[in-house]
Amino acid sequence: MTQPSIYAIDFGTSNSLLAAANAEQIFPPVAIDEYASDPTVLRSILYHSPSGQVSFGAEALKHYVDNGMDGRLLRSLKRFLPAADFRSTYIGNRRYRLEELIGSILRVMRERANAHFDCDVRRVLLGRPARYAKKTDHDSLAQERMREAARLAGFEQVEFCAEPTAAARDFAADLTEPRTVLIADLGGGTSDFSVVRLQERHFSTRDVLAIGGVSLAGDALDGALMKRELGRHFGSEAQYRLPFGSNLLPMPAIIIDMLSTPAKLPLLAAPQILRMLRDVRAGCSDVEQRQAVERLICVVDDALGFDVFEAVEATKCALSQASHAAFRFAYPGIDVEETVSRARFEQACQGVVRRVSACLEATLNESGLRDGDVDLVCMTGGTSRVPSVERMLVDRFGAGRLRRLQGLHSVVGGLAHQARALATG
Repeated sequence: MTQPSIYAIDFGTSNSLLAAANAEQIFPPVAIDEYASDPTVLRSILYHSPSGQVSFGAEALKHYVDNGMDGRLLRSLKRFLPAADFRSTYIGNRRYRLEELIGSILRVMRERANAHFDCDVRRVLLGRPARYAKKTDHDSLAQERMREAARLAGFEQVEFCAEPTAAARDFAADLTEPRTVLIADLGGGTSDFSVVRLQERHFSTRDVLAIGGVSLAGDALDGALMKRELGRHFGSEAQYRLPFGSNLLPMPAIIIDMLSTPAKLPLLAAPQILRMLRDVRAGCSDVEQRQAVERLICVVDDALGFDVFEAVEATKCALSQASHAAFRFAYPGIDVEETVSRARFEQACQGVVRRVSACLEATLNESGLRDGDVDLVCMTGGTSRVPSVERMLVDRFGAGRLRRLQGLHSVVGGLAHQARALATG
């Protein structure tokens, strides 16, 4: 079998994929998770068991459940890349830098691909959001962290390509006539846009008129649903008094923020935050509110944050198909069930959708084009299926101009085309 000389990796907030190339050809996405329903898609999660065993993707979830949800399950690590104040975390008695955690995922992807091709590839093209963060220094920090993670994974030559540009390149491969295209890559952690004048079956970076992005997407919608509709079941509306105090105080904002952010919820286990949470419980006189706080403490003590947000995401996805959906979460000490309407969900998410729309507006302005100048709007990523997000695009461009790209594979497909160009050059 012909061997590749470069890998193309789409490391996502929720899912990761790997394709490959050499100067002569492109290799389709590799099966890197034999336990997944689609083996080419590795969920971007890792699990450290109490005994120190590390597993990834679907296998990580299995081991997590088999161990009674004991140990440490980590998800959405990509969201922390631009956060200068997040340097490391303790797992057991060892401190792990963020680069090490992400590097371990990239390493297992590389090793499994190497085994598939029976070679040792040490060059990689990594996809990256249009912007990891609004501030330039935070964006640069995120990319350098990804570069270091790739080096820790065994890659010696590391290059980057903007994910919306990669999706545009993938779409151009099948284009039969010139078109001005807006690519909307709406995933778990970021919403990215690119405006490109595409030629038939040809792509050049010179054709990219503008790219833009914002660190809001599926996880932010999940967080909004939790904060506005479900958080009260976990104490967000609790009021309490400090010892010897007379004033009723609201649940601290830092706790509500962590509760409403999938990637941050595990941080509630930090000793000082957990002490604060227990102070709230102790000072809460309302029985129902106290029970809600106890549910949250149970979530923290038993490391259930991932499971809670899996249920939240399932409710969000159900609301893409129905006008009402049930949120259910059952665990010893926790029994929550509530029906959420799509109308209430969309109301909760208005702020997120507005900011995504503002990013789209800014990207179009940078390109120098108006809505009517765009021939096609190509959507990829799970968040593009959320009705309020899709409606935002329909209202602006009309349903007739919208197209869906090939699900999770469009970005990695475009990265593979770019990787071949690099290998040729």
